[in-house]
Amino acid sequence: MLDGMSMDQLRTFIAAAEEGSFSAAARKLRRAQSVVSQTVANLEYQVGLPLFVRAGRAPRLTEVGKVLLTEARAAVACMDGFKARARALAEGLEPELSVAVDVMYPIKALTRAVGEFHKAFPQTPLRLYVEALGAVLQPVLDGHCRVGIIGSLPEVPEACGSEYLTRVPAVTVVAPAHPLAALRGPVPHSVLEEHVQLVLTDRSSRTEGRSFGVLSDRSWRLADLGAKHAFLLAGLGWGHMPEPMVRDDILGNRLVRLEPEPHPSVGSAFSMHAIYRNDMPPGPAGRWFIQTLKQEREIAA
Repeated sequence: MLDGMSMDQLRTFIAAAEEGSFSAAARKLRRAQSVVSQTVANLEYQVGLPLFVRAGRAPRLTEVGKVLLTEARAAVACMDGFKARARALAEGLEPELSVAVDVMYPIKALTRAVGEFHKAFPQTPLRLYVEALGAVLQPVLDGHCRVGIIGSLPEVPEACGSEYLTRVPAVTVVAPAHPLAALRGPVPHSVLEEHVQLVLTDRSSRTEGRSFGVLSDRSWRLADLGAKHAFLLAGLGWGHMPEPMVRDDILGNRLVRLEPEPHPSVGSAFSMHAIYRNDMPPGPAGRWFIQTLKQEREIAA
């Protein structure tokens, strides 16, 4: 009896569990509620056990339902991955590769990879969008970019695959003439809060109402990392930066490294990952680009 089980039944079961009701699942799947209810009932009949408790205002998963929901998600994900990979193989080489890149990714490593890409795929246009936080993720989710290189946003949705690329050290810096530059040892947060912090803002709405690494209420938000760098050099505030971008400034005493007290929202590095939608994985050019960025990690090491 289980041999007659279909992917449609599993998708309907998942929708009902995640939406919390058969009516909500019907709206999500754009079907009649009676069809959703019957599909789930048929699945329960084939399984031989109830998946939902229907007493009360909304159906609740049984213990069996909770266990099989995990398995159903895994089965659907495998099927989606199979179809996506088959579609990518059928498509062949992408006519164009669009990549959203986190501003924190080292520009020298990126330019080397782009130069090698131009040699390997001279007929494939490459579009790069340099963003921060959720603005790197959003075009990938929307399907506008096949690959995203993310690091400043420490989250990867379940709908996306992720591959580790490299670790970019982070430092907190300020101009030599700034009052904070004279401090030695761990700088208390209470002291940092007295001064303007320069912070990157998110061009998307994905992180609205949230902050990452912001320690001061007195913050100036900039949409461009280059502008933040210039403001730091001008002594207009303090801020966190990718170490490769300010290494020469620190060596040349144009910027001074601070040692803030440890804080859970401030890490010592940005963990860079390549991400892509599970239902729209990169083709040959995209895979080559990701592998080349992984090799850049070995070069940096």
